[in-house]
Amino acid sequence: MRSRRIRLLAATGATVAALALTACEDGTGAKDEGASQLTASASANTSATTSPDPTADAGDGSGTGTGTNAGTGAGTGTGAGQKTNSGTGKATSSADPYAPANRVACNGSNTAVTAQKVARPLNHLLITVRNTGSKVCDLTYYPVVRFDEMQWVPQPLKASHPQAVTTLAPGESGYAGVLLSAADGSGDGGTTGHKLTVAFQGRTPDSSGGASATPPLPAKGVYYDSSMWVTYWQQDMDDALAY
Repeated sequence: MRSRRIRLLAATGATVAALALTACEDGTGAKDEGASQLTASASANTSATTSPDPTADAGDGSGTGTGTNAGTGAGTGTGAGQKTNSGTGKATSSADPYAPANRVACNGSNTAVTAQKVARPLNHLLITVRNTGSKVCDLTYYPVVRFDEMQWVPQPLKASHPQAVTTLAPGESGYAGVLLSAADGSGDGGTTGHKLTVAFQGRTPDSSGGASATPPLPAKGVYYDSSMWVTYWQQDMDDALAY
């Protein structure tokens, strides 16, 4: 009995081994190996599909960036700057009536001139010049006054030299004082004048500033002597009569 049982177990083991060998020969093992290879291949393909393309990304970024920056820089910077500077410069120079290029010299053609004796100071004549033109005008230096056919010109009082040129807007007036004779009688060659001529100077001393003026004098005339002098043109009447 025991030997028969041993033989039966041996036969059974041989049968199991044969079945396993038969399964391998059927291709079951080959099929399993093929499935593993397909799975690995599919994973590789999936990775290749989802990975970004470096060449494509670089091309899109470069094109977009260059186009935007170039357009913004050229359009905004150059156009706006030129319009602002050009417009401001023209408006300032043409609109400012006090700009040197827009001012003219005051003279007998664009002013009204009067000459009046005053009670104080003694023996003084006040010359008033009013701008009747449409532009700002300058009274430069001092008036060149002459009575009748005088052969000499009264000199200016240096102490009356103003800090700036007397400038008159349309309708404004400038002034100059004239000492006709010394109060103490120290002058000589005294005489009475009946006609007064007021000449204007230009941009440089002793140059002509244009037409002269001949303001009327009192009917009896005015007395003057060799001590006569004039002030520089003043912006204020009190300054012209302060000497």
